[in-house]
Amino acid sequence: MSKQKTVYLADYLPYSHLVDSVDLTFRLHPTATRVLARLRLRPNPDRKDRDHLRLDGEGLRLISCTLDGQPITPTIDPRSLTIAAHELPHGPFTLETEVEIAPEGNTALEGLYMSNGMYCTQCEAEGFRKITWYPDRPDVMSRFKVRIESDMPVLLSNGNPAGQGPGWAEWDDPWPKPAYLFALVAGDLRAHSAKFVTASGRPVDLNIWVRPGDEDRCAYAMDSLIRAMRWDEQVYGREYDLDVFNIVAVDDFNMGAMENKGLNIFNSRYVLASPETATDDDYARIEAIIAHEYFHNWTGNRITCRDWFQLCLKEGLTVFRDHQFSGDMRSAAVRRIEDVVTLRSRQFREDDGPLAHPVRPESFVEINNFYTATVYEKGAEVIGMLKSLVGDQAYKRALDLYFDRHDGDAATIEDWLKVFEDVTGRDLSQFKLWYTEAGTPRLKVTDDWKDGVYTLTFTQANPPTPGQPEKHPKVIPIKIGLLNPNGDEVVPTIMLEMTRTRQSFRFDGLAAKPVPSILRGFSAPVVLERKAPAEERAFLLAHDTDPFNKWEAGRALAKEVLADMVLKAAPVSANWMDAVAAVTFDETLDPAFRALCLRLPGEDDIAQTIHGMGRIPDPAKIHAARREMAGALAIRLGDGLSRLYKDLDDNAPFSPSSAQAGRRALKIAALGLLSRRDRGKLASSAFARARSMTEEIGALAALLDVQQGQGELVTFAARWGRDANVMDKWYALQVAYADPAEAHSVAERLISTPGFDWKNPNRFRAVIGALAANHAGFHHRSGGGYRTVADWLLKLDPLNPQTAARVSTAFETWPRYDAARRKRARAELERMLATPGLSGDLQEMVERMLAAGN
Repeated sequence: MSKQKTVYLADYLPYSHLVDSVDLTFRLHPTATRVLARLRLRPNPDRKDRDHLRLDGEGLRLISCTLDGQPITPTIDPRSLTIAAHELPHGPFTLETEVEIAPEGNTALEGLYMSNGMYCTQCEAEGFRKITWYPDRPDVMSRFKVRIESDMPVLLSNGNPAGQGPGWAEWDDPWPKPAYLFALVAGDLRAHSAKFVTASGRPVDLNIWVRPGDEDRCAYAMDSLIRAMRWDEQVYGREYDLDVFNIVAVDDFNMGAMENKGLNIFNSRYVLASPETATDDDYARIEAIIAHEYFHNWTGNRITCRDWFQLCLKEGLTVFRDHQFSGDMRSAAVRRIEDVVTLRSRQFREDDGPLAHPVRPESFVEINNFYTATVYEKGAEVIGMLKSLVGDQAYKRALDLYFDRHDGDAATIEDWLKVFEDVTGRDLSQFKLWYTEAGTPRLKVTDDWKDGVYTLTFTQANPPTPGQPEKHPKVIPIKIGLLNPNGDEVVPTIMLEMTRTRQSFRFDGLAAKPVPSILRGFSAPVVLERKAPAEERAFLLAHDTDPFNKWEAGRALAKEVLADMVLKAAPVSANWMDAVAAVTFDETLDPAFRALCLRLPGEDDIAQTIHGMGRIPDPAKIHAARREMAGALAIRLGDGLSRLYKDLDDNAPFSPSSAQAGRRALKIAALGLLSRRDRGKLASSAFARARSMTEEIGALAALLDVQQGQGELVTFAARWGRDANVMDKWYALQVAYADPAEAHSVAERLISTPGFDWKNPNRFRAVIGALAANHAGFHHRSGGGYRTVADWLLKLDPLNPQTAARVSTAFETWPRYDAARRKRARAELERMLATPGLSGDLQEMVERMLAAGN
């Protein structure tokens, strides 16, 4: 096992040279692609020392190298090509290299690789170095011209088309970009095309490229793209800046999508959609991810990050923008709740364990391991807090200044905060702690009522995290409202700004002690700790005017009830069931919101809650309690649940609209509860007559949840066996709903089926990722879940270390469980670490997780 090199933010130096332009020629071949690169360089005036030229490269076979036309012999090691300073001209020069690479054998899916006969690239974060010798860092920006030579019918790269002929195509990108934004695609593809006219009247050709036969499943992605382009013009004043915008759907892809300038490459599951093959959740994700990658054109491409430590600058800001967009396109309240659920389930868990790190980390070993919920989701929350603190108008002025000041730059968090300071005159040095300190603040609240004066006292605690034992008070925007005991709102939403460890806020002239609604809209990513009676939570669920806190009251009450069931063998609370019933049957509320209120807290969420109480969570007891709770709720809702289902079971033509999706979500939630009463009889009927994938998958999930549906699984596989994206759902559902004692066996059985391609990231995640997410199954006392996941991580790691490392985070919570489970989890982590040839990606993750148990 090799010792890995740590990279530190404090060691940043500008690159030794500037790259004024890049000309690339690709002569494509599955096993022997030739890449000819011509770089025009000059010494960087910001570097006073005369330094050597070091170019990044991995797995390249050098054919030739010339400097200003003269052959040279550079120094080459496994990761770089170096030309000594004394061999370099004092002024501008041209370096030309020719290398050979083998895309067909590139199973890591980084650099140039092949997916079912199609050439494609993925260069973020450090994939370009697997294509040719280059300074593969985000602060080196240059203009790229590309020539592709191949017999493939479609040849694509960044920028605008510059020419084409039989067997070749040329592309010219006029905008400087770092190498991680380079893209190339060549294959037998078909285009779903449209036109867009920008606000200034400039026409843009839009194309979504897919495999033959998939053209009819691109309409929603195209509609989402057009809406995102128009929204960015209207809300942020950002126009698109090329003549063409291309999206390509790829079957083998490690991530969701990539924002390469003018040529976005997408995991096909986030492009292809039809009512028959995509669920409402798929439609929502397609809309959000299409928008996210498009918004990167300005927040990530035109302005990129200076170094990978600033990754949150492009990702957090762009996630915040796509959340805004989705909120405008759909129900803003429902979208906010869903975003917070994701944040808590992924990022809070990250902050609470061995993988905790600041939004802007100070160091890393493998940058691929820092594409995390902290960088993305918490990074977006930090942007949202900043917007709340300065106000909508100041935020808009600051963003305009940011775009004007830094267009064409590789920027930093300091650059970002400086524009807000310049616009508002505020000192944001304390706010910057959100970027530099890890961990989730815990906000304790007490109240006092005396002589018409109501006082709220907040105390913030910032727990230690790995490498950061001591923390400082954060700036926390706390949006609150106050309700009278009759349910009227006596103080509408206001924002309190907390800056100290302990702070009190007074409200005068009140006729009665109010009920507080605290942290409205989830105005800060904190854990709110306030002892409140169940009656108060039920009151807020019934009366709160803030949709998030209305939902949050029910969620908090459900978590308290579940925790009591697990720890005290308490019965299911009648107060909670009555409150949920009131919301469920309230037709004045959005059906999507009502569906969210019917969704019980997840098992991992309850484990995290119990762990936060200083107790050891028992996955088996949590699983049993949650099932008992769902069964009791199904009985409590009674005949009204059946009537609700029938009312929602209409024959309206399918639409992916937010309104229809909300109705379907409530209908499926009702079906899931009804199945607990009739053992899946209604769900079986619903499956047989389903008119969309949303209904088909919903019915199948309801059946599997009550240990039924084996015949329906066979029917589903026969119907959809040739559609990989649909079959991923089939695989994942079986593992997700497997009995905990059998979950790892179910995964192993599915792995042995002919359709399981473990080298495909989507299929790997559909089985091994689903096992990791089956809380009681993965943490089963037998250790079978740990063993199966570890076995397959070790099998995948030599071929695709990036995906293996990301799935390995299933083990990050292992220290919170009992001694027997910790022993088994530690054994699997130690087994992985002791495996010869373990990748740097997986090694770093395992080492960090093991350190938490020391």
